[in-house]
Amino acid sequence: MPANKKLLVLPGDGIGPEVMGEVRRVIDWMAHRRSLSFEIEEGLVGGCAIDAVGSPCPDETVAKARRADAVLFGSVGGPKWDSLPFEQRPELGILRLRKDLGLFANLRPAVVLDPLVEASSLKAEVVRGVDIMVVRETVGGVYFGEPRGVEKAADGRRRGFDTQVYFEDEIARVARVAFDLARKRRGKVTSVEKANVMQSGRLWRAVVGEVHRAEYADVQLENMYADNCAMQLCSRPKQFDVILGDNLFGDVLSDLAAALTGSLGMLPSATLGAVDATTGKRHALYEPIHGSAPDIAGKGVANPCAQMLSFAMLLRWSFGLEEDARLLETAIEKVLAGGLRTADIMQPGMARVGTSVMGEAVVRELEKLAA
Repeated sequence: MPANKKLLVLPGDGIGPEVMGEVRRVIDWMAHRRSLSFEIEEGLVGGCAIDAVGSPCPDETVAKARRADAVLFGSVGGPKWDSLPFEQRPELGILRLRKDLGLFANLRPAVVLDPLVEASSLKAEVVRGVDIMVVRETVGGVYFGEPRGVEKAADGRRRGFDTQVYFEDEIARVARVAFDLARKRRGKVTSVEKANVMQSGRLWRAVVGEVHRAEYADVQLENMYADNCAMQLCSRPKQFDVILGDNLFGDVLSDLAAALTGSLGMLPSATLGAVDATTGKRHALYEPIHGSAPDIAGKGVANPCAQMLSFAMLLRWSFGLEEDARLLETAIEKVLAGGLRTADIMQPGMARVGTSVMGEAVVRELEKLAA
């Protein structure tokens, strides 16, 4: 069976290699049972890349990512590299990939699955049925703006500074992603910023409004200050459909939305580039949002579901394989409904299992669904 889909796998650090191993198990199953094969390369990123070649994102890794149809990313970072200078931090690996590949739109779904309603720290009646998509701009804003640094002021005090900056076209293109998604969902976008105190927020609100009026009048647009959005997420989360935010507020609010679901270990993400007008191809990277979790790395207790759900997003967004994506998502939900839990989503009366047992259970459920 010829492999016609090029996939770059970047396990990274911490629990990354462990949870990625369970995705490889799913990929092997799909090759045998769904006639779905991949040409897979692996690469180095993050702390392991620093240890091997001295860079958190080597040029070779970027070159492999450019050749790939999609990148499946694990996690980076850990205490081992905390003392490194800022420009050598493992986290810069993912930032370089986003920048060099033009991955400007991060999609983070926060869905409360029925079997996990009680796992949330909020009341069941507040979170039951929550289905939010956070769209975050990822190559602009304060994480990339210049000037930035730490210096000594004239009076000898240290001064740290970062620059929040956006061009109108950067705002418009990510707004279109949010509006397009809303058209396929429930037809509402909540755009968040701090237009009351930030000039970049004023431009953000203006440009999003212009795009809405010119191209998406059929979609409901709501503007909300980011701090109010954080409060509303905790009190009335079901009011939201698609939340659109800049790099900083989108980062914070997507993690807060994730907390509604009970665990970061359940949540995937996709970061998309623009579609090439000639080839129809777009660069894309898929990753769980839980991070490297160095405190449990190597113990075999990490939840692999977010990494597997990231692979489901990859099937859907990069290859248009909706049926295969839904098959994997359904298998995971059925395993959870059957009572298996990793430590992060453990509930009374459920069976606590480790990483490999959870992965095996998902593959068994896939087999049942495919029978």
